[in-house]
Amino acid sequence: MGIFEPYRAIGYITSEVPFSVQRLGTETFVTVSVGKAWQVYNCAKLSLVMVGPQLPKKIRALASYREYTFAAFGTEVGVFKRAHQVATWSKHNHKVNLLLLLGEHVLSVDIRGNLFIWAFKDVEQKFEPAGHILLEENFSPSCIMHPDTYLNKVIVGSQEGSFQLWNISTKKKLYEFKGWNSSIYCCVSSPALDVVAVGCADGTIHIHNVRYDEEIVSFTHSTRGAVTALAFSSDGQPLLASGGSSGVICIWNLEKKKLQSVIREAHDKSIVSLHFFANEPVLMSAASDNSVKMWIFDTSDGEARLLRFRSGHSAPPLCIRFYRNGRCILSAGQDRAFRLFSVVQDQQSRELSQRHITKRAKKLMMKEEEIKLKPVITFDVAEIRERDWCNVVTCHMDTPQAYVWRLQNFVLGEHILTPSTDKQTHVKACTISACGNFAILGTEGGWIERFNLQSGISRGSYVDITESQSCAHDGEVVGIACDATNNILISAGYHGDIKVWDFKARVVKSRWHVGCSLIKIVYHRTNGLLATVADDMVLRLFDVVAVRMVRKFEGHTDRITDLCFSEDGKWLLSSSMDGTLRIWDVILARQIDALQVDVCITAVSLSPAMDILATSHVDQNGVYLWVNQTMFSGSSNVESYASGNKVRGTHLPSISSKEKAEEQDSVDASKDQYQIKKSLSTENFAHQMPDLVTLSLLPRSQWQSLTNLDIIKVRNKPMEPPKKPEKAPFFLPSTPSLSGEILFKPNAVANGDKKDTKNQELKHSNQKMNLSSQFSLLLHSCAETGDFSAFTDYIKGLSPSTLDVELRVLQIIDDEDMQALDQRPELQTIGLLLDYFIHELSCKNNFEFIQAVIKLFLKIHGETVRMHLSLQEKARRLLEVQSLVWNRVDKMFQSARCMVTFLSNSQF
Repeated sequence: MGIFEPYRAIGYITSEVPFSVQRLGTETFVTVSVGKAWQVYNCAKLSLVMVGPQLPKKIRALASYREYTFAAFGTEVGVFKRAHQVATWSKHNHKVNLLLLLGEHVLSVDIRGNLFIWAFKDVEQKFEPAGHILLEENFSPSCIMHPDTYLNKVIVGSQEGSFQLWNISTKKKLYEFKGWNSSIYCCVSSPALDVVAVGCADGTIHIHNVRYDEEIVSFTHSTRGAVTALAFSSDGQPLLASGGSSGVICIWNLEKKKLQSVIREAHDKSIVSLHFFANEPVLMSAASDNSVKMWIFDTSDGEARLLRFRSGHSAPPLCIRFYRNGRCILSAGQDRAFRLFSVVQDQQSRELSQRHITKRAKKLMMKEEEIKLKPVITFDVAEIRERDWCNVVTCHMDTPQAYVWRLQNFVLGEHILTPSTDKQTHVKACTISACGNFAILGTEGGWIERFNLQSGISRGSYVDITESQSCAHDGEVVGIACDATNNILISAGYHGDIKVWDFKARVVKSRWHVGCSLIKIVYHRTNGLLATVADDMVLRLFDVVAVRMVRKFEGHTDRITDLCFSEDGKWLLSSSMDGTLRIWDVILARQIDALQVDVCITAVSLSPAMDILATSHVDQNGVYLWVNQTMFSGSSNVESYASGNKVRGTHLPSISSKEKAEEQDSVDASKDQYQIKKSLSTENFAHQMPDLVTLSLLPRSQWQSLTNLDIIKVRNKPMEPPKKPEKAPFFLPSTPSLSGEILFKPNAVANGDKKDTKNQELKHSNQKMNLSSQFSLLLHSCAETGDFSAFTDYIKGLSPSTLDVELRVLQIIDDEDMQALDQRPELQTIGLLLDYFIHELSCKNNFEFIQAVIKLFLKIHGETVRMHLSLQEKARRLLEVQSLVWNRVDKMFQSARCMVTFLSNSQF
């Protein structure tokens, strides 16, 4: 175990595996693959509703039926009921590529032509296939489909270009179609009987009648590449949608036998799946560019427009940074997209707009990718000015300008920051001042210039008169930083020279030389420390005020890719191409933890609360989150989690939130099992912190209702008395009455033989409390052991009305025939409840919930406590503990109010 443990991955929408669509009631759901897990979206708003568990290998095929999901990974097929795996089918000896749902059976096909038939009616008891078919030796299956109305028959396409019709019941081949000498990529059934559409590798689409083995019509894609997906419209319009490997979707009119429209920039990569919704002019598409889109045909010219979509990075992100106090992550990737990911709600993630890319691309007859800005290499953000003006500045690859963004509206800003140097060179570094008013840019030619973010106007350049070329540095500017009060500006050159400038006067105050080429710098505004990364793989920390090196960290064995400070400045995190992430303690000047991952880390960012770490990796399109163990466990001692100089191996966080319950001792021991991260379980607090109280974390309505039950009952009282039925069924026993009204016999009268027995039981229950209730049993057993945690958990799970009933059952009603008061079991239970309240208040556990229960208890049993001497003594003890705890809490609130008042006054 280390300081940071895997949590989950965000930014993954779909992969190159075709999706599975099903309709449940009035809702339509689509199941997509995301690497080693699967996700389910509600098509109404494309909202995420379920995430499957992490599997040991990547998913290669999917199928779904009602609450069941079938996923093929490696040589096995997993069966999942909702998100829980209930069975594993493992008859295949080779990789399973195809799955098909056919009635009450699932067909699985591997790369060697083995077709197994599985019955999932009693899937939890049956693990053997219902049948097996071995395809021909020179037949490599590439797709499988079921023609409508063809009972127990499937069509299997091959890479050789032919396709065959098989009967899975008799396990015999019925017919073989010759094909068109081109590999078959996809095959779908049409609404017309006996007609199927086949997509080939040469870009042709063949509409074929399988009954007579005749071709009806064929189409050819104008763009190069194979036809990878097909779908027929089912809303009455004779349309066929086809998707190609170039990301283009073509809509064909089957009546006119010609092309109707083209969606040229539908996706950036090969289209994986297409699906027309039943009786709706809506087409859903998925591609390997990590996006799912829905298109609607509601225009007069028959063109499709984008209805809704979900997308992530189609290429690995290069820069990431937490935003909005750790609730969001800004990410820039190689796909030329600038995105905002929500850590809390996945539905809020989105791409920042670059101003009408689609319209501009159509007008200029260009691709959207050519219109977009080039990939971002670095950026900076100032949250303080989000509502005022543009608060993000980005530097782009091989671009001599910097661009600003308005995060309040999620759009590109109106200003373009262009340095006023005579020799235009690419912008390589940028920063925003702490006040959010200025953006400072550094170029490849050594030029540094300051701009006003509100107006975009230049506010002067920083020139070192000692430089021969009248610029800031003799070489590329690799980093710029500004302090918290706009007094100084720090800049670093590629050749190892670091300079401290007067922010307003724009003159050099001090300088020093590192001794080797610099790659990156990071400045912490609170403690005034500057961290530098050099090409000798050594981290150096400089005190900017004292102009001297204060720390030096060595340990990385390959190029350092990124580094960041913690919010309090005590930790420095660095990532390297050697696959390690190292955590350095700035105060103790040593490495406190290091982890090794399978894929090299390219960027790191630690949230302001230091609870979540975000990383991006080579060839990974998502952002991976890690949790800080010291923030989510009972012990705050870093040494109990840190590994010191030892590098511990770990796997990347999984996309799924479902984890294995078993703890794995090491990474190597889990290679043959599911690679699922350990569940993060919060340890029980063995000791409470002094002078602090612990809340129950229950909903406020639950414990507030305990004190207002009388008001709630009065409010919920029916306005009218219940009405008697005019007629009653003949089989209900009734008694005659003088008024003529129907009077029903009570149950005890109707069953005369049981009357005496029930009366005796009722009388006995009034005289003696039934101690067999779980409430009483738990209270007595916990009192014997002295640990009331089980009893607390039980009453916290009760509803307010149920807890009220449990307390009222203990009421003592005076009666002439009742036994002595001291011998009543109710009195003993009331005394144990007082002991329980004293214990919980002393430990300061579940504070607000216990206060509400005490109020309800005294309201019901206050008179009983007042009349009995033994209970009075316990009540006095409860009052003393209550007063002591309240006095401590009141002092804490007073000191907190004084601190808030002091801080608010110090700001003015």
